[in-house]
Parts: sequence; C-alpha cells; structure tokens
Amino acid sequence: MTSTNPSSAIPQGAAGHRHSTRVRRALRVGSVALVLVSLVWGGYFAWQGDTLLVAANLLMGGTGAWCVRLARRGDTRGASLLLVGMLLLVLCLMCVFLDIPSPRAPRVTHHYLLALGATALLLFRNDRPWLRHGAPLLCFAAFFVFGSTQWGIVTPHALPDELRVLGSWANSAMAMAVMYALLYVMLSEVAEHKAMVADLRRALQDPQQQFALVYQPQVDTAGRVRGAEALLRWTHPGRGPVSPAEFIPVAEQSGQILPLGHWVLGRACAQLVAWAEHPQLRELTLSVNVSAQQFRQRDFVPQLLSILQRSGARPGRLKLELTESMLVNDLDDIVAKMRILKAEGVGLSLDDFGTGYSSLSYLKQLPLDELKVDKSFVQDVLENPQDAAIARTVTTLGLTMGLSVIAEGVETAGQRDFLAGIGCRAFQGYLYSKPLPAAEFDAYAERQALQRAA
Repeated sequence: MTSTNPSSAIPQGAAGHRHSTRVRRALRVGSVALVLVSLVWGGYFAWQGDTLLVAANLLMGGTGAWCVRLARRGDTRGASLLLVGMLLLVLCLMCVFLDIPSPRAPRVTHHYLLALGATALLLFRNDRPWLRHGAPLLCFAAFFVFGSTQWGIVTPHALPDELRVLGSWANSAMAMAVMYALLYVMLSEVAEHKAMVADLRRALQDPQQQFALVYQPQVDTAGRVRGAEALLRWTHPGRGPVSPAEFIPVAEQSGQILPLGHWVLGRACAQLVAWAEHPQLRELTLSVNVSAQQFRQRDFVPQLLSILQRSGARPGRLKLELTESMLVNDLDDIVAKMRILKAEGVGLSLDDFGTGYSSLSYLKQLPLDELKVDKSFVQDVLENPQDAAIARTVTTLGLTMGLSVIAEGVETAGQRDFLAGIGCRAFQGYLYSKPLPAAEFDAYAERQALQRAA
C-alpha cells in the first residue's frame, strides 16, 4: 500500500516532499529567514540610496514569499529547489562582492552557508542521490572556501568596514538562530516519529477500534458504479483523524505496514462478502493498493489466498493495485506472483502509471488487467497540453494492450468528457463522490443502480 495519492488504501510516504511535515517546517524556517534578512538589509540600503542592492534584497524577499506560496500549494519540491538555489547564489555573491574581509572586520556572511547546508539536508533527504548529497555538500564547500580565504572582488558596492563590524553581530546572531531552528525541526521530527510508532503499535493491537476503510466509487461512462477503491483512515483517540500521508511513512519505516496491510486485505475481503448478499452490489469490484514491502514477502500469495478462502470472497471481485516503484527490483519474482494471483482470478492494476520507473519492456511482461491514469495528469488535462498528451498516450497504450483504463482524480465534467473522448471508460474522483463509509457507499451504489434501472 504505497502511493502518495490519498485515493489509495495506504499511500506511499517516501515518494515525495508534498506531505512531509519536516519539509514544510524547514521551508518555513528558510523562507522566514530570507524575508527577514532582505527586509533588514533592504531598509539599510534604501537609507543609503543604493538602488541596486535594494533591488537585490527585494528579489530575495520576493523569493522567500514565493517559496511560502509554492509550499502552501503543495509544490514543496519546487519551493525547496528555489529556496536553496537562490540563497546559495545570493550568499556567494555577497561573499565575493560585498562582504570582503579585512584586518578590522572578518567575513561573516558565509556563516549562513552552514545553515543553508543543514536546510538542504532536511529538504532533500528523500530526493535523488545527486541532489540529496550534492546540494548540502555544495553549501558546505562554499562555506569552506569563503571561510578559509580572503578572496573577494572590490566594487563600489562593497560594504565599508564600519558597517561590516556592526553587521557581523547581526549576521552571526541570525545564522545561529536559523541553525537552532533547524536543529529543533530535526529533534521534533525524531520525537514525533517515535510517538507515532508507539501509537501505531498500540492501534494495531486492535485495528478495528481505530482503523477503518472508506470507499470511493469507480464509475463507467454511463454513470454506473462498477466498483470502488478502499482507502484507509485512522482516527487516533487523542489526536483525532490522522492523515495517511503522516502515518503511512512511519508504518513503512517501522515495518508495521505489513500487519496493517494484512488487516486491510482482510477487511476488503469481508466487504466483498457483504456486497455479495445484495443483488445490486454483488458484481462490484474492490481495489486495494498493495505496498512493495507487502508484495515482496515470500508468503504474500499464500497469505492472500488464505484470506480469500477464509472470508469466502470471490477472487474475481478483488483487484490489487500495484505501483510502478515496486517494478525496479525483483521483477521476475513480482511477475511470478502476479501470474499465480491472476490464475486464481484476482485482478491486477498498475497504479499511477507514467509517474515512476516503468518502461514498455516492464509493462509487456506484467499480466495486468488495468492501467490507472494518475490524477497528477488528470487535474490539468484541459489546461496543460503535456498532461493531455500523457493521458492520451497512457489510454491508447492500455487499450492497445487489451487492458481496461481508469482515470483517478476526476473532478469536473470537462475532465471526464476529455478522458471519455480519448477512450477512457472508467473514472474515479470527486465529480462522482468523495470516499464514503461502507453504509453510505452501499446506499450510493444502490441508488445509482435503481436510477439506471428506472
């Protein structure tokens, strides 16, 4: 159960920065520091009448404000790249052209580079290796160069020693304050992680008390409910509802994703049995997103078949959604397990297709039944030609291979009409319904069936 998409039963936590509390906090610290420094120095240079440096500080402050805006919109990776890149450039330029060391006043601007390196470590910890290691090391290398040399280029804008002596106190204090805030973020993350692990362990002693599945309808072009996707929810007795984007990464890192995923499969099969007792619900399918850790267990297939047998659920009504990330390693083992499950009648869907590592050479080996168009392409399909082209390509590819194609994250009639026009025949999203508790979903599906029959 591994997708960042909240429409998965268990979303993937380590796939990106969008839902990371750590990243948001580090961005907040860096952005606020950037805005404050730009205001202080911008005010001074305005008083001195240096319009060039006033403009430079306005650019810095605007960058900090824009980073906050990007983070609030969910683009924390873009905000992180902008913040670290702009700050590194500005600090290096200040060290070279403004803060030129002298016997009276040593250079201090480079102290910010230590704080920037620590910020980069927090922001890019789960990113690609070249960025995860490259950005912090570049900041630390710049700190070393400017701290151990007297190099600088004298210009008319270079700060006088009198100002630099005074400014060294302010810059050093601000750099230390930023480092303290970043260390606090690190320590608070560790404490929160430990608390979450303990809470999850207690919750899993009796999952039914705190965990529940809700169901988002999957609808065809005629508006008929053809199935649902199971989504996991956790209501903590003290904290209330906990976002899956918060607790799933912890469950994955602590290994508790395995018992949690086992419980989800059990509940899903029990729901299929309940639907089988209703004439208007018995043909519904139920999709469950399976984590890479869970699928790679040696005994995953026997476990699932045992759950199906004990519950009495029909294998043909259960659909497992697999993510592209699990195809990177042990492809032969994954394909072998998929073939066994398919032979037993279990449906197989590739979730979030086009966002990960899949290639056509992988795809043609997989005994799939369905491709799922990721909502990141669907949400801007009417405005972004690239997203529209990707959605069209995925749909055409799936249909050419004889697979069903379903689009998730459909929120408007325009999106649905575009997707239907390119051949997609199944949709999931808020245009039809939000995720519903079991009783409400049953009522919704029965009401839709009766309306179609009338």
